[in-house]
Amino acid sequence: MGSRKQDSAIARKEANKDVVKASLNNCPSSPRKMRLVADIIRGENVDRALYILKYSKKDASNKLEKLLLSAIANWQAKNEGADIEAANLFVKEIFVDSARQLKRLRPAPQGRGYRIRKRSNHVTLILGNKQDNQ
Repeated sequence: MGSRKQDSAIARKEANKDVVKASLNNCPSSPRKMRLVADIIRGENVDRALYILKYSKKDASNKLEKLLLSAIANWQAKNEGADIEAANLFVKEIFVDSARQLKRLRPAPQGRGYRIRKRSNHVTLILGNKQDNQ
């Protein structure tokens, strides 16, 4: 690797040191139901987001809580020896994309068949640090 490429790679690594990503793929619930919960925690502090997800009655909140804990663990692996409370982490981005659909048929009157689409989704969660100037 050339020195210019190496310098830019080191600079990119330093810039992304405070940004951590975790993803959940092929989650068997509809994207619309997952987006309802994801919209609640977007932009929240990590502690508050965990509190919201823990006491939410939605089924999707359990899956998002595990995903958030995974993202926190990824941050700890990236920043060894750093304190989470001092880092002031928050949910920078969270987005839900639709995944594959399982297509099934249900018997309907007069010999017809109604199509049932069992939807699934992909969730991506990105944590960042809140700076004092924001």
